[in-house]
Amino acid sequence: MNLLNHRAEGPTSAPPLLLGPSLGTSYALWDKVAPELSITHRVVRWDLPGHGGSAADLIEEGATVGDLARLVLALADSLGIERFGYAGVSLGGAVGLYLAVHHPERVGSLAVICSSAHFNGSKPWQERAALVRREGLAGLAENAPARWFTSGFTVPELVQDHRDADPAAYAACCDALAAFDLRDRLTEISSPTLLIAGREDPATPPAHLREIADAVPGAALVEIPGASHLAPAQCPQAVLTALRAHFGESAKRGMEVRREVLGDAHVDRAQARQTAFTARFQDFISRYAWGEIWTDPTLSRRERSMITLTALVAHGHYDELAMHIRAARRNGLTADEIGAVLLQTAVYCGVPAANSAFATAQRVLAEEEG
Repeated sequence: MNLLNHRAEGPTSAPPLLLGPSLGTSYALWDKVAPELSITHRVVRWDLPGHGGSAADLIEEGATVGDLARLVLALADSLGIERFGYAGVSLGGAVGLYLAVHHPERVGSLAVICSSAHFNGSKPWQERAALVRREGLAGLAENAPARWFTSGFTVPELVQDHRDADPAAYAACCDALAAFDLRDRLTEISSPTLLIAGREDPATPPAHLREIADAVPGAALVEIPGASHLAPAQCPQAVLTALRAHFGESAKRGMEVRREVLGDAHVDRAQARQTAFTARFQDFISRYAWGEIWTDPTLSRRERSMITLTALVAHGHYDELAMHIRAARRNGLTADEIGAVLLQTAVYCGVPAANSAFATAQRVLAEEEG
């Protein structure tokens, strides 16, 4: 099966984030946003059929948004991505809504940008599809800046993408928009959801995003002043700020787990000592160590504590060892079990390391008993 053309950026071990485009554009729509997001995520941006580098025959006349969603899932499957964050613009946003309703197990978090749960009825899109099948895309591309951006702003590369798109595939995407209406299913969406509206967007004005935000449980809405329909291209910094806050949930969850394992007192002291110099490191710890590793259900917290104690002994990090002995007790290990772990380290890490570890553990356990 042919796959959607795509570009992957960022470490493969990072949380995956799929980015969907608007009708008439390629994944270049995300050029000013994706590289920054790829610092913390495995970003995969894709092209619609007949757009950018995607084959036109991936879609046919009478297509639906569900057909596009299946292509996105096939792409994710080919990359070994089971569950992902998703952000999409316009038609790409509609794909995200469809996935969140019909495949909730795949969508960990959702952002819908300058899009809608319906696109003003089927007639305008049926007429546009007929026009494109009859006359091609030259006329529509000529008027694209007025539909996409505020007066005086344009991105020539995106307009060229529109001009270069395959007319038959573009028309089939219009068919998908004509048939799309998910308003009666929005309350079923369980993924954390962010709506981003361009305040100057004539195609999907803020009211369309507000309608989704009002229906999806717990959804948040952000309006970007000065942005029209292609907000990631026109106001990339504002979009980036909103997406970072939304898809940075691992940091929030990581802080919760960090407090559960290490205790409020320790975390409060660490936070109080934080400076501008150490802030990024503290964020790194919360996102990766606690938000990604310690939240992975493959191992229990008891098991993670035992592994952590061993690693700290091996490298001689005895201050950290003291902290994690307290954490191990909080995670359910008995004093005898901690002793057994340290005895194991004597075999594989050396007697002097284990000797120092036992001294540290004895002091910590005595403090607990006292």
